[in-house]
Amino acid sequence: MVRLLNVYTISAFVALGGVLYGFDIASITEIMGTAHYRNFFGNPLGIRQGGITAAIAAGSFFGALYSSVIGDQLSRKVAIQVGTVLWCIGAILQATSTGIPMLVIGRFVSGLCIGLTSTLVPIYQSEIAPRKIRGRLVSLQHFAIGLGIVIQYFIQYGFSYLHTNGVFRIPWAIQTVPAILLFTGLFWMPRSPRWLASKDRWDNVLQVLAFLRTPNRDINDPLVLAEYKEIEEQIRFEREQNLNTYRELFCRKMRKRLFLGMAIQVWAQLTGVTQLLYYIVYILRAANLDPANPTPTRTLAYASVMYIVFLVATLPTVLWTDRWGRRLSLLAGAISLAFWMYLIGGIMARFGQPNPLKNQPSTWVIIGHDAASDAIQASCYLAGASFAMSWGPIEWMYPPEIIPLRIRAKAVSFTTAANWATNFVLALLMPLLLRTISWRVYIIFGSFNIAAFIYVFFWVPETKQRTLEEMDEVFEHGEPVWRSPLTGTRYSNRLDKLAHEFELGKLSIHHIAQVEIPRDVEASGQRS
Repeated sequence: MVRLLNVYTISAFVALGGVLYGFDIASITEIMGTAHYRNFFGNPLGIRQGGITAAIAAGSFFGALYSSVIGDQLSRKVAIQVGTVLWCIGAILQATSTGIPMLVIGRFVSGLCIGLTSTLVPIYQSEIAPRKIRGRLVSLQHFAIGLGIVIQYFIQYGFSYLHTNGVFRIPWAIQTVPAILLFTGLFWMPRSPRWLASKDRWDNVLQVLAFLRTPNRDINDPLVLAEYKEIEEQIRFEREQNLNTYRELFCRKMRKRLFLGMAIQVWAQLTGVTQLLYYIVYILRAANLDPANPTPTRTLAYASVMYIVFLVATLPTVLWTDRWGRRLSLLAGAISLAFWMYLIGGIMARFGQPNPLKNQPSTWVIIGHDAASDAIQASCYLAGASFAMSWGPIEWMYPPEIIPLRIRAKAVSFTTAANWATNFVLALLMPLLLRTISWRVYIIFGSFNIAAFIYVFFWVPETKQRTLEEMDEVFEHGEPVWRSPLTGTRYSNRLDKLAHEFELGKLSIHHIAQVEIPRDVEASGQRS
């Protein structure tokens, strides 16, 4: 009999944090195309609309930076609950906004939540996951983002037929629902066993591991004891180093991993797909897909297909990322995304013309070329699918994997902040770019994807099938990354060997909180 609470259901539930981000993407995407929104907020275009859209990324930047403080002090799950409270406050401010300033403040407050959850949900999922399915469980975060986009988009699509300001007020208020569910449900979820270990709550560590790994909560299971032993040894090693955590974060050994995690997050934004999701209505209208229809209804329906494709395309990664590996997925994603971006830009350049209408989001449109319009539409869908099967899930999966427990929350807060800083700049500038350099923006994104492919090929190692405690081995074996197989080397069986030694009675566990660190080791750690 399968328990209701297991690593799959727990990871899926905390992924409601991703649903919140998806709700935001859809909430601004469809609403900015409605007449009531344009009339109430004065038809914001260019930087004004970019500022409204980017406000949530600005809040997310600061939320991500602060996430390590409360994530380490209060635990991952309590910090996520703090985020849900901020989300509800932000949603209420947006739903009752009287103008652009109040709307921006509300989106900024909601962004504080997204910064917290986008940092701590993948950390929590990574820390409760068995090594063989860690990628699958963390991929649920990205699937939840797609699910949130689809749900909120169709909620707003339904309310778009209203003839009042409820077109945008009611959907913004509905955003509180998943936050309330997440806040409440987390009371029944276990704390991260690795966070508990960092607080010397070793009895709880063993109990949580047994709960997560065995159907009958057997604390004497050899694999449970082996994983406990790995965590114990890692904590002891980190304490023997006796380094200041921020100093350790930027030391030579960890600096490479920190910058690697930041780079993955930044490149994921520079692929351009997040901006396609935010501004798909603008892009499809520039492709002039409904010249005979003066209302936005058909364009909104076309945009909904983009989100459905994005959601469905995430499923292969959820199912098979631990078989494909991170490295191969990123390489394939970068090349395919470059192709779709170049294709969109090339078609727009070849068949487009200046927009005859003034005060429109796009100054360059396609008119009278149905095949070109259809090709752009299909390319947008396929770009979203390519991202959903590669960079989308792995940008959340990779940074928490590669950083040791002692500095994991701090490091991932920096990597996620880099994501949101890039997101903020792009979301702010995208409406302006569509009005100034038009089709050339897609050529720029295509070139970014080529650069991302080169970066991954030379600098990103494979981490699949490795435990979190084995990442030192992955990064310090000395072999150049580009010489290794695309999918990495065969997974380590160290955990299995430890479990076998427990079965034979050769190993036992002890609480390292009682281990006294030799003074000569402390002095050595301080000097380093």
